[in-house]
Amino acid sequence: MKRIKRVTALMLCLGGLVAASEAAANARDQAQRMHNRLTGTPASDALLTTMANLIDTGQAREAALMATGQDGFYNVVLKNFATPWTNRERDVFAPLNDYTATVIGLVRDDRDFRQVLYADVVYTGDQGELSALGHTNVPAPSGTSNAHFEAMEAAHVPLQQVLTPRSQSALYGLPADATAGIMTSRAAAKSFFYAGTNRAMLRFTLMNHLCHDLEQLKDATRPADRIRQDITRSPGGDSRIFLNNCIACHAGMDPMAGAFAYYNWSGPEGSPAGEILYNREGQTDPATGTRVQAKSRINANNFIHGFETGDDTWLNYWREGQNAVLGWDGSLPGHGQGAKSLGQELAHSEAFATCQAEKTFRTVCLRSPASTADLSQVESMRAAFSANGHRLRDLFVDAAVYCMGD
Repeated sequence: MKRIKRVTALMLCLGGLVAASEAAANARDQAQRMHNRLTGTPASDALLTTMANLIDTGQAREAALMATGQDGFYNVVLKNFATPWTNRERDVFAPLNDYTATVIGLVRDDRDFRQVLYADVVYTGDQGELSALGHTNVPAPSGTSNAHFEAMEAAHVPLQQVLTPRSQSALYGLPADATAGIMTSRAAAKSFFYAGTNRAMLRFTLMNHLCHDLEQLKDATRPADRIRQDITRSPGGDSRIFLNNCIACHAGMDPMAGAFAYYNWSGPEGSPAGEILYNREGQTDPATGTRVQAKSRINANNFIHGFETGDDTWLNYWREGQNAVLGWDGSLPGHGQGAKSLGQELAHSEAFATCQAEKTFRTVCLRSPASTADLSQVESMRAAFSANGHRLRDLFVDAAVYCMGD
């Protein structure tokens, strides 16, 4: 009987050791998963041990924050996170540019991420920091070339150490009130102000920062008075096509895209050269006789009674009707002039906050939210983001803690 008791005691002791070992292993596995997803790089044993200990003691957020302090979070995860937004092809392998660098800088500095659509800011490499790290061959940033950013990427420069904020108005020669965060970055201008009618800037900003494409926003009940002249009212001779299809997008899109009437891109398609153009007060386009770029009035004979763009006024007709669900900020007027005020309109919507939560969830959890628990987590992340300073890094941390057991 005594022997049975001793064996039982030994088994209980061993069972406790095994349980403790499994708990430690689980915490370490979770730490490794958290680190890999937040940095895209392997962690050192010492860092994993520290993170596992934090998880074991109920400090998973602190463990995730440690991971966001690693170079991989900036050079790999955030770079891949933002790069598809910078081009029409949504190519994750596009070179580092001022758009992506600005997103990375805003995250590193824990700035209000809504500024990404309206601040007079661009992040570039600090030449002093670059020299101190031995990267003396990185050219200075320029409004006519992306060489500065491509050189930093080629040299694997630790972006969290070298990025520094500066004003777009100083670097690109834009008036301060004509700057609008990444919408007036060189990379965005190259992709979305090139040729066309500048409607692309609105469409891709909605896709990238409100997670809605025009197809989802179609509303044929909005007034059609601001639809431009280049949109025929009888495509193929059939006015029903316009009334049932075209109007649904253009009635809301054209009034908002008017904010970009003074912008253009100077470079040819596919060329790395070029710069953002902006018609200042007193400048006129020969084709229009006003500050409005000619592209805003092309194909006027398609419907001469359509809206003729006369300035950079914009209106948000989507504040009413089905798209009121995007949660527009009631403290803003819903109209204005220029890209900066439009950026504020978009960034201060509930859809902007929800979009950031959804994107970070997919990036960290490697899947879209599907279950009731997932959707509840995304909503919790959105609410915290809106209540606590709109810091994007917090969303990455929240997602990493939620998914560390996946």
